Amino acid sequence: MENYIAELMTLAQTCDCGNHHHPIPIERIKIGNSVYEELAAYVEKKGFKHAVIIADENTYQAAGKSLSEILKETGISISLSVITPDENKDVVADEQSLVQALLEIPVETDVIIAVGAGTLHDIARFCSTKVKVPFISVPTAPSVDGFTSMGAPLIVRGVKTTFQMSAPIAVFADLSVLKSSPRKMVAAGFGDMLAKYTSLSDWKFGHLVKGEPYCPLVAAITREALDSCVEKVEKIAAADEEGIQILIEALIKSGLAMLVFGQSHPASGGEHHLSHYWEMEFLQRKRPAVLHGAKVGVSTVLLAEVYKEHLLPLLSESARLQSENLQENFNEIMKIYQEIPTPEHLKNLLTQTGGEIMPEQLGIDEQLVAASLSGAHTLRNRFTALKFMNLAAESSPLIRR
Repeated sequence: MENYIAELMTLAQTCDCGNHHHPIPIERIKIGNSVYEELAAYVEKKGFKHAVIIADENTYQAAGKSLSEILKETGISISLSVITPDENKDVVADEQSLVQALLEIPVETDVIIAVGAGTLHDIARFCSTKVKVPFISVPTAPSVDGFTSMGAPLIVRGVKTTFQMSAPIAVFADLSVLKSSPRKMVAAGFGDMLAKYTSLSDWKFGHLVKGEPYCPLVAAITREALDSCVEKVEKIAAADEEGIQILIEALIKSGLAMLVFGQSHPASGGEHHLSHYWEMEFLQRKRPAVLHGAKVGVSTVLLAEVYKEHLLPLLSESARLQSENLQENFNEIMKIYQEIPTPEHLKNLLTQTGGEIMPEQLGIDEQLVAASLSGAHTLRNRFTALKFMNLAAESSPLIRR
């Protein structure tokens, strides 16, 4: 992926979608074995002297410890912020974790290094923005597509809200560390990629019906990343080096696509809104967290089922009854949702990687599923098919399961 950013920015300049394409602030992406020596060389070249590593107990053991030793050998002073888990033994990006990290960043710090998966990156992203020093991404599991993004989903007073913060200046992903990550995190990363089937459909739908901004180039990049994972699902399921490399590259490309577009539309549709709804309910009930990718994998299967069973008939009815845009783009919209794979196919893909396929496997009961199908569309100001269904059927029990 050494030249990928340059290629992406060249493509963005040729795209005539009318959107402002954002420059990518990431200078270096390195995926391979023994990349921490290269990270140390990069830090040295940048002239950084005082690094703080933000990790948790597991990620410190998996990568932070060896990384800090390599950095010390090059004469860089290292401080540590090992984030304390909550009462459920989960590390969460809430006020307590954010304040802990801020308090543990010495005044002289000139670079932050995020060592971990999504949550630790969100904490580092927040701190990087607030103390005005850059951060470097060191993923320890191929579990989410947010490593390269600017968005930091933070929990403030029990409510999860995404804030635009900083993207990393570099990413160093060591394949031997990623291969050793728990299998459920590999399955979660695959689930986060599978979610692009519904997110890309919802994004195009919002564009056609409500004129929301859309970029065919960004959509194509995201779709190629998704396809690469589906084509090599056996390799990913085996968690061998090739499979893990395919998955982490796809997750990084999805994150870069969001960065270029400047918003999360390509990778976050109705399935992510369902997942956020479940997550906030779990927070309120003080229940242990479920991996983000596990939730969106399950919500993608659920939404594929809902869209195929209920959306397509509703679209036919609505196109005749009301919206001009729906009538005009009816065939294209129907095709978009018909082309989402069947729930059975999605379940088969997730099962191969060891991922969950049903809400109840994640402790999400029928009442919460029903509540989320009716309420999750209000969490984001985005016109997804889920929002359309709720607006079109407010007085009907159509999508209640």
